[in-house]
Amino acid sequence: MARPIKETPILFGEEARQFEMRMMNPKLLSEEKRERILRDYEFMRSKCVNCSF
Repeated sequence: MARPIKETPILFGEEARQFEMRMMNPKLLSEEKRERILRDYEFMRSKCVNCSF
């Protein structure tokens, strides 16, 4: 039997401000890393039997 999913923690104060700033200003990926991620994604997608993407 599956274990119940825990509640998502709520951020307050400085942690909340830092999280919001990171969400508003994401780190940019290099073109090489982006291509590698897309190549890996396409590889995994090709292995999926019943994908409905």
